Amino acid sequence: MGEMIRPGLARRLSREIVGDVHLDRFTRGRYATDASIYQIMPAGVVVAKTTGDVAAALDAAREEGLALTMRGGGTSQCGQTVTSGLIVDTSKYLNRLLELDVAGRRALVEPGIVLDDLNRLLKPHGLWFPVDVSTASRATIGGMVGNNSCGARSLRYGTTRDNVIAIDAILADGTVGHFGRLDQNASGEPPRDLVAAMLALGRREADEIARRFPAVQRRVGGYNLDALTPAFEPVNLAHLLVGSEGTLGISTAIEIALSPLPKPTRLLGACHFPTFCAAMEAAQHLVALKPTSVELVDATMIGLARRIDMFVPTLEAFVEGDPAALLLVEFADEPDENAASMAALEDVMGGLGYGFGRGAAHEGGVVAVSDLKLQTAIAELRAAGLNIMMSMKEEGKPVSFVEDCAVPLEHLADYTDRLTAIFAKHGTRGTWYAHASEGCLHVRPLLNIKLDKDVKAMRAIAEEAFAMVREYKGSHSGEHGDGIVRSEFHAQMFGGRIVAAFEEVKAAFDPGNRLNPGKIVAAPKMDDRSLMRYPPGYAVEDLPTGFDWSAWPGSAGGLQGAVEMCNNNGACRKSAGAVMCPSYRVTRNERDVTRGRANTLRLALSGQLGKDALLSDEMAETLQLCVSCKACRRECPTGVDMAKMKSEVLYQRGRAKGYSLKDRLIAGLPRYAPFAARFSGLVGLRDRIPALAALSERLFGLSKRRSLPRFRRDWFRDVEGRVAGRRPETKGVVLFADTFGRWFDPETLRAAVRVLEAAGYAVKIAGVPEGGRALCCGRTYLAAGMLDRAKAEAERTIAALLPEIERGWSIVGLEPSCIFTLRDEFLALVPGAAAKQVAEHALLFEEFLMREDKAGRLALKLRPIGRPALLHGHCHQKAFGAMSAVEAALRLIPDLELSVVESSCCGMAGAFGYDAATIDVSMAMGELSLLPAVRAAPADAVIVADGTSCRHQIDDGTKRQAIHVAQVLAAALDPAAAPATPPLRAEVSS
Repeated sequence: MGEMIRPGLARRLSREIVGDVHLDRFTRGRYATDASIYQIMPAGVVVAKTTGDVAAALDAAREEGLALTMRGGGTSQCGQTVTSGLIVDTSKYLNRLLELDVAGRRALVEPGIVLDDLNRLLKPHGLWFPVDVSTASRATIGGMVGNNSCGARSLRYGTTRDNVIAIDAILADGTVGHFGRLDQNASGEPPRDLVAAMLALGRREADEIARRFPAVQRRVGGYNLDALTPAFEPVNLAHLLVGSEGTLGISTAIEIALSPLPKPTRLLGACHFPTFCAAMEAAQHLVALKPTSVELVDATMIGLARRIDMFVPTLEAFVEGDPAALLLVEFADEPDENAASMAALEDVMGGLGYGFGRGAAHEGGVVAVSDLKLQTAIAELRAAGLNIMMSMKEEGKPVSFVEDCAVPLEHLADYTDRLTAIFAKHGTRGTWYAHASEGCLHVRPLLNIKLDKDVKAMRAIAEEAFAMVREYKGSHSGEHGDGIVRSEFHAQMFGGRIVAAFEEVKAAFDPGNRLNPGKIVAAPKMDDRSLMRYPPGYAVEDLPTGFDWSAWPGSAGGLQGAVEMCNNNGACRKSAGAVMCPSYRVTRNERDVTRGRANTLRLALSGQLGKDALLSDEMAETLQLCVSCKACRRECPTGVDMAKMKSEVLYQRGRAKGYSLKDRLIAGLPRYAPFAARFSGLVGLRDRIPALAALSERLFGLSKRRSLPRFRRDWFRDVEGRVAGRRPETKGVVLFADTFGRWFDPETLRAAVRVLEAAGYAVKIAGVPEGGRALCCGRTYLAAGMLDRAKAEAERTIAALLPEIERGWSIVGLEPSCIFTLRDEFLALVPGAAAKQVAEHALLFEEFLMREDKAGRLALKLRPIGRPALLHGHCHQKAFGAMSAVEAALRLIPDLELSVVESSCCGMAGAFGYDAATIDVSMAMGELSLLPAVRAAPADAVIVADGTSCRHQIDDGTKRQAIHVAQVLAAALDPAAAPATPPLRAEVSS
């Protein structure tokens, strides 16, 4: 379980560290893994807020005899950021751009700044840091320096080393130094005796370095001793620290070189090949055209991506047929140069025998992509390669250990062919993608490293693959560094003399071996199972689950397999764009990101956090800020659905410990809403009398700062009776009147009825049998973890809707969270054909309209509204790919000026925004982008939000009223078609 920190040291850390200190087993467990196969429980975690925190942590670790490992995004593939000592995380606080010299194209940054965040700051100045790694949304500059990261365009821009000017660093003994070019005067230079020793080593070993270091650009193994040789004079000592994996010093400020942004006129050629070998043979010819990158996507990746909703539109836009491999060739020069290069690319492909239309088979060719939006989507698809490969729902997964070997391009086809044979020899196969331009392919054999036989196969494959790489004079570390995976193989790769030089460097910088020990030198065996995420004896007990998890292998009814889909690559840690993970964007805590929650669940399920950890308060705290936005369901390429997992954990906890009064109040809303509506005046007193609001906070945990929804009782009077009894003789729609619309926002239902009837559809309200109870999706029960109650609602709803579906009617709803419950959770609550049939026929209001419009059946006469519209998408609309439907529905209105807010979760998220314990986070989520965008919108703009919760958050946070898309369309109806059309505003009932 890792080394333990003495109480005295714990008190010292708490006293001296300005940032956060975590010594509890749950937090340590979340930092025990990175994106590799390894897991080592650290003694403690320091989230440094200042450079002084880093120095204090180093002093404390040195005096305690603990190792210290620096960590940024925690996305290392080789185990670089796991340790039994102290981990220092720089990503939460030490993430500033300190200096920017636009004219000189240089910047000074703190190590924890994320690459995408940095590039957003640089973009207005026409600059970027061009080492464009696939993990750019979470990779920190400090981590990139530690690993000497490369990126897709290293063919043009080089590696991180080529773009680092200088580094301010703290050495193991606490000495502070400025590491840069030795011919430039700088204050705070490193110790002279250390500099002299390194220069002497470089001169002494220059010939051996030239002989043993692979002559390929993608060489990031070992220490960069070549930077010390006369060939690189004037020597830049920063380049020795680059790629050292935090074993020589701790970066506190990094000076980097910047480049002009790529031209927006770039062209992309998607070269299709009938065989994988053909693509590998072609790579050297395509690189001769001097593109900025040549990236591989193989058939396995294409096939897996076609199962992931978010990637389907992209694949349909540029992939022809079923190629065995694609090479994505990018040109980023002037327009005429790009056009000439694309023509040359087509000529080269034609000369190789591949050109659409050139032969009867049409087995290859080039698809030219000029649309920048599509190019970005393709780049995101390629960047997600690792996660896409890891989305396989089986025990065996693509395992990283020979992943980024680099060989000269002329040997690439032969190398990949022989490596495939090695995999087959050991009973497996590999997945392939990434940097064909550099001869550095990300290849992962499928193995189940819970099994001894597969761990032995891993070892054998590594030894044979590395021997082959040496035969080709390549590098066994082409991009992701050494870590635990490759460090032990340095003697074979570089020879004993170079390894001795590595050890000499380590001893000079860190004689006590305290900085990230076991990496690069003095490494453990790569197949030591005691260091792995799934050590010997790893097991999960079965437990009766509320959801059906059988689609995943493993114990706990398949829940284990679903949780283990998280590979720690950290796509959930992005700070902008799309939705995932909204709570992390506010807190920047590892606990509050999908990866952190999944790791905690895995450790709890397997008993590594103690008895009954799954039911513990620490687990409840881990899941508290998950708003069940379901963004991870779509945006996590491995499909980790944390919202569903949270409901399952709450169910397990509730069965064992019961439910709180607040949980029961929230969950029971659909049942007591009719009675609350009858006494809405009394219920409303809570918001008008401060003492009652304070009492509700004490009794139920409902924040006194948040107004509650106003119960309404005007739905039945003018809609329900009229519509429910109508028997349509033509095309009909069953309107699923959800609890929230029925009792809080009936104007949305009225508007939907008006629009549907104006379009010629007869409307029936779903499930209001005489004297019966209205149908409910069970969403409130899911939020409280009452899965048995949710299942009962699902069964009742399915039974009521099936006859309507069999008559050919569509099920249409207005509240995204409700309709998507029918399409998602129902399948896991009541698995079978009936639930699937309901899921296939349940549509959002706007999805139905656009389906009818596409089929030519929509006869809706709309007029301009004369006002712009600002649209905020509900999280579930985004998670299920439904945003295009609501945008298209609004664009049915003639001349509408529509803007879409690039927002994450609004922060309300059902009951989350009412909770006194989470209201601050709720409002902070809204302030990330949504609320400022609404405030900045023109005064006459129509604010559109389909979610009840979203509208409430907008009202509370901006005092502007948002309305449902149905209300906008109703207001745009031609008066001749709908004389009763309401004005364009949300109705307010007394």
